[in-house]
Amino acid sequence: MAPPVRRGATPAPRPSPPGVSARRGPAVPNAGGAGPRVPPRPAPQAQPARQPGALRGAAGPAAAAPAAGSGDTQRLNKRMAELGLCSRREADDWIAQGWVKVNGEVAPMGLQVRPGDRIEVERVAQGFQEQKVTILLHKPMGYVSGQAEDGHTPAVALVNPRTHWREDTSGLRFSPPQLRGLAPCGRLDIDSVGLLVLTQDGRVARQLIGENSEVDKEYLVRVQYGDIATDVQSAFPREQLARLCHGLSLDGQALKPAKVEWQNPEQLRFVLTEGKKRQIRRMCELVGLKVVGLKRIRIGRVVLGNLPVGQWRYLGPHERF
Repeated sequence: MAPPVRRGATPAPRPSPPGVSARRGPAVPNAGGAGPRVPPRPAPQAQPARQPGALRGAAGPAAAAPAAGSGDTQRLNKRMAELGLCSRREADDWIAQGWVKVNGEVAPMGLQVRPGDRIEVERVAQGFQEQKVTILLHKPMGYVSGQAEDGHTPAVALVNPRTHWREDTSGLRFSPPQLRGLAPCGRLDIDSVGLLVLTQDGRVARQLIGENSEVDKEYLVRVQYGDIATDVQSAFPREQLARLCHGLSLDGQALKPAKVEWQNPEQLRFVLTEGKKRQIRRMCELVGLKVVGLKRIRIGRVVLGNLPVGQWRYLGPHERF
């Protein structure tokens, strides 16, 4: 995958993630495909002896294998994802290329590891991650978040040079390879608008929609209560508002606590840490409210801001969810 081009001077290389040992390797261009397709590993070259660091889970010696009974085992790709190194899919690609070592030995596919095992990743693998982009799109109504369905256009179709926000300050420029493997992180219904994140980076996807994700999302929701469309706040019972915050269930499961408050007499503000299908609309139905407008304005620490409807920008190098 061709790397995104920055305006101005080429920045200094980013340091390896904390605790990861990384060997220098030749730069390898991306060959395309769905996500980065990893090229054949170059022939090894003689290198001076080194003292690598290591990523460790439980406390244990830096170089020695853990003692028996030091903890339950799990697949290496899952462990790498839990440590924030990459997604499971990326881990499998790296392992297949021989770019991952465990306790100093090249790891085979499907290896089971323990919390104290030392994991090392070649620098060339990290280079592929640095080339990946994350895009913030102001999704209009009428577009679906993921694959095309029922004749509706997927939101990724809006990512092109013409719709790139001219006030984007990231310094990145669009190139077609950035569309390869670009996938939405979570849903935004066809009749909802606002902030939609699309990424090539499995680490970002795991952070936002992984099973243990705690990133919150903020929405502005315009509602009606029966035939009442103005000053809904005065007519809506306070005990029902409390149920929206905590006490509702969907699909037979209790919902996590939410923050729900009136933004103005006709509009509620929701902050959720989960994202069930059409969750806000279904929550409102349970307490007698009808949603007539829904807009997502924030995901974690990243806000929609002044991004125009139908336009997009890159997640900046210093922005974090």
